[in-house]
Amino acid sequence: MGKWIFTYFLLASATISVSQTFNGTGGLIPNNGNPGYYYINVLGLSPSGIDTIYGLESVSLNITHQYVGELKIEVISPCGNTILLTESLGGDGDNFVNTVFRDDAEVSIYNGIPPYIGNYRPLENVGYQNNGQDGNGTWQLKILDMGPGANAGALMNWSLKFSSEPGFPFPFDSTNLPIVMIDTYGQLIPDDPKIEVWMKIFDNGEGNYNDTSDIPQYNYYAGIELRGSSSQMFLKKSYGLETWDSLSNPVDTSLLGMPKESDWILNANFSDKTLLRNTMAYQNWMDLGHYATRYRHVELFLNNRYKGVYVFSEKIKRDNDRVDIAKLTPTMNSGDSLTGGYIFKIDKPTGSGGGGWQSHFLPPVHPIGQYIWFQYEYPKATEITPAQKDYIEEYVNTFETALDGPLFADTALGFRKYAVEETFYDYFIVNEFSKNVDGYRLSTFLHKERDSLGGKIRMGPVWDYDLAWHNADYCGGDAYEGWAYQFPCGYDWWQIPFWWGRLLEDTVYANNLNCRWQEARSSFLSNEAVNGWIDSMAVLLDAGQQRNFTVWPILGVYVWPNPWPYPTTYAGEITSMKSWIFHRFQWLDDNMPGNCWYTSTGPEPLNTRLVIAPNPASDHIYVSGFDPAGNRSMAEIFGLLGNRVLTEPGYSPGQQLDISNLRPGSYVLRITTGSRVISGMLIVAE
Repeated sequence: MGKWIFTYFLLASATISVSQTFNGTGGLIPNNGNPGYYYINVLGLSPSGIDTIYGLESVSLNITHQYVGELKIEVISPCGNTILLTESLGGDGDNFVNTVFRDDAEVSIYNGIPPYIGNYRPLENVGYQNNGQDGNGTWQLKILDMGPGANAGALMNWSLKFSSEPGFPFPFDSTNLPIVMIDTYGQLIPDDPKIEVWMKIFDNGEGNYNDTSDIPQYNYYAGIELRGSSSQMFLKKSYGLETWDSLSNPVDTSLLGMPKESDWILNANFSDKTLLRNTMAYQNWMDLGHYATRYRHVELFLNNRYKGVYVFSEKIKRDNDRVDIAKLTPTMNSGDSLTGGYIFKIDKPTGSGGGGWQSHFLPPVHPIGQYIWFQYEYPKATEITPAQKDYIEEYVNTFETALDGPLFADTALGFRKYAVEETFYDYFIVNEFSKNVDGYRLSTFLHKERDSLGGKIRMGPVWDYDLAWHNADYCGGDAYEGWAYQFPCGYDWWQIPFWWGRLLEDTVYANNLNCRWQEARSSFLSNEAVNGWIDSMAVLLDAGQQRNFTVWPILGVYVWPNPWPYPTTYAGEITSMKSWIFHRFQWLDDNMPGNCWYTSTGPEPLNTRLVIAPNPASDHIYVSGFDPAGNRSMAEIFGLLGNRVLTEPGYSPGQQLDISNLRPGSYVLRITTGSRVISGMLIVAE
C-alpha cells in the first residue's frame, strides 16, 4: 500500500508547475543619456540549462518615472543575449506597477493602457532567452532614458521567474516569401554609418516555401544602417543595406532575382497596414512603360528575432539595369560628357539627402518663405564637381524659365525643348491616382540623360508612397476628391513646384494627359485589373501578414497618420483601400483635364483600344486593338517583379498567344509597335 501511495505522489508531482523566482533591487534611472544596469545573480537554478522544457517564464518590475514613454527596457542573460521588453510606450507619469512580461499574455505591451498593471506580451518574446544556455549567473535589466535631462525616475525592484511553463521563441516554421536573416553581432544599428553584419537570404523561387534550415542564396557580409526620416520614430525600422566583401567594400550582387547591385533597401511600411502601397506605385510606373524599382516582399529576422514582412527592393541608382543614363565621372567637366547623366530630387535634406541648390522659382504657395530645394542624387553631393553642379542647376533653371515664360506651350521653344512631356503626365497619373500627400514635393526623383543620348529631363522613378491611397489624415490625404498637386496646406514648409498647374494650361498637354488616362483606365488601371492585382498580392502575403501583425499588433490601432476608421483585420484594410480607390477612380474619370482627340500640333494620341481576351485566361489569349494596320509587333509578358516570362517578337493583332506555361497570378502584357508601347493587365487563372 505504501509503495502505491509513493508512486501516486510522484505522478501527481510531475503535473504540478515547478518554478523558481529570483529578486533584484533597483535604483535611480540615469537621465544623462547613459543606460542604467540592475542585476540579479541567479544561483542554484535547476535545471541550469534553460530551454523550452524549463526556462524563463516572465520578467516582473516596478518603475516610477515622470514620463515612461522615454524608456527603453531590455533584459540581458548571462550569455549576453538581449531581449527588448518595451520601448517608447506609455506617457506622462504612467508607471509600471507590478508589470509582468510573459509570452502568453493576452495583451501586447504595444496595445496596453498605462499604467501598466498585470500581464503583457513584451515586444520581443522572453522565450528567446530559453536557448539552451546556462541560466545561472548575472542577469541584467538595462533601462535607457531616451529623453536625457527632461524627467527623472527609478526602478523600485524587479524579478525573474523560471518554470516548467517557459516562454517560447516566436513560432515560425516556413513561408512562401523569401527570408532575410541579419546578425549584427550584438551591435546597435546606427542612422549612419553602416556597420558590418552577416546576412543570409533564403529563396527557393516563386511558388516554393522557404525555411531557415534551407541552403541560403546569399550567405556573406553586408553593411546596414537605419534609413528614413519621420519613419525612424516607428518601432519597426527600415534599413539601408549594402552587400560587402570581408574588407567592408561594396560588392555588386544579384539578390532575389534582381540585377546585380550593392545597394538595397528593407522597407518596413509600418503605417501601411496593407503592406502594398509602395509596391503598387512601383507597379503602376512600370505598367506605364518606365523603369520602376524592383521588389520582393520578404520576412525578416534580426538577431534571430522575427521582425515581420518587409519590402526588399532596389535603391534608385544609375546603371544599365536601373536608371539607364550615361555614367558621369569627376573628370567629365566639359563638352557633351558634362551634359549627363544626372539624377536629382525634391526632398527633405534629412536621410540620404542634403546638398543641392534652391530653385529660382517660388512654389505657388509660400506664406512663410517656402522655396523648392533640389538635391544631388547622382553624382552624389560628395562627388559632383563644381562644373557639374553649375551645369545641372542652370539646365533646370532654363527648363523652369521656359515653363514659366509666354511661349511655354510652344512645341519647339517651350518646356518640351528641355523635358520629356510623357514622363510628366505619367508621373501626374501615379500621384493623382494615389492622392499621395507627399506627391510632387518630397521623394520626387528626376533624371537627365547626356545631350547626345536624348538629353532632356524625365520624371521618375517613383518613390515613397506609403502615405498614399487613403493613408494620411492630414492635408486632404484621406479624401478621394480633389487634386494632390493643389496641396492645401500652406503652413507646411514642403511645397509643390509651380510646374503641375502650369502644364495643364497647355491644351495639347492636357489632351495628351486625358488620352493617357483613358489608355490606363482601359488596361492596367481598370477597376478589374486593380482589384485583381490587390487580391493576388493579398493572397501572396496572407500567412506573412498574420505573423507580421502578431509581432506588431497594430490592426485596429491608430498609427500616424492613419485616417479613421481603423479596420481591425487585414482583410478590412484591403477592402477599405479598394473602396477608396474605386471612389477615387470615379472622381478622376469625371474631372480629368483635357479631351482625347488628335491634334496636328501635338504627338499622335495614345491608343486606348487594347483588348485582351479572355481575361482571366488559363491557356491562351488573343490581343487586339493596338494597331489597326495589322503590323507585326513585339508582345511581352512580365511578372510583377518586372521579370520577362514570355516574348513573341512577331505578334499580329488577333493572333493566339500561348500562356499555358505561366503560373496562376497577375502579369503585365506589353505590346511594342515601333516607338509606341501599350500595356495591359493579364490575369492567369488556375
